[in-house]
Amino acid sequence: MNANPNSSYHYQVMRRALDLLDSADGPISLDDLAARMQISPAHFQRIFSKWVGVSPKRYQQYLQLGQAKRMLTDHMTTLQVSHSLGLSGSGRLHDLFIRWEAMSPGEFARRGEGLTVFWGWFDSPFGPALVMGTDKGICGLALAAETGRQVAMQDMRARWPKASFVEDPATLEPLVDAAFTRNGETRLHMIGAPFQIKVWEALLQIPSGQVTTYSEIAGAIGNPNAVRAVGTAVGRNPVSWLIPCHRALRKSGALGGYHWGLPVKRAMLAWESARAEA
Repeated sequence: MNANPNSSYHYQVMRRALDLLDSADGPISLDDLAARMQISPAHFQRIFSKWVGVSPKRYQQYLQLGQAKRMLTDHMTTLQVSHSLGLSGSGRLHDLFIRWEAMSPGEFARRGEGLTVFWGWFDSPFGPALVMGTDKGICGLALAAETGRQVAMQDMRARWPKASFVEDPATLEPLVDAAFTRNGETRLHMIGAPFQIKVWEALLQIPSGQVTTYSEIAGAIGNPNAVRAVGTAVGRNPVSWLIPCHRALRKSGALGGYHWGLPVKRAMLAWESARAEA
């Protein structure tokens, strides 16, 4: 399945642009940026506008390192307010409905024993994506643009070491298509410890184009002093992008870490910010 045949290519172009922007002393013109990447200005403008919905010049503003801090000031979500409005229990993300079911603590303790996990590689807006799922929904989504496919596969399989893994992208295709085209419903099967699942449910309440902090998440789940444990749980999120751990920032506005590479996190925040304000 390939929701957009060019989306991984677009991410690689954007990734190279990000490196150029970080090393530049100031804004880079469209002509200069396109020339450095050996792409015509017209083609560069077209693929960027198609991929993110705004021009390359506008997108540069969202890729700057200070964008996360600006988002924290202007677009921070108060999760406790979201919870009070009844947003817990189901989440709306990327214009699609996500439904989730959590594995019981006993099932999690068995480390996947007796569980069949289907997997396949798919194209995504942020490079190659390894997607895993059970008969209840997607349970893993790894982004391999920065880590490589082998590392992503080893990471995912190690989370449920006693499970049976079956390559079967066709079974996952409808869920993945809904996830990356923002059309339809995607089901998630959360496989984690109870504390981790509480953190991941809080992440699902953060709307696209907005961010929150680790301390806000800790408060929202009733453990205001557990900021470090929250950060660890965020980092162990097995379903990147759909459970949006990239929207969790440090209180200072720093990006913090990201399991699949900070360039991917910055790209996600920029992509969502640009689309939210386009």
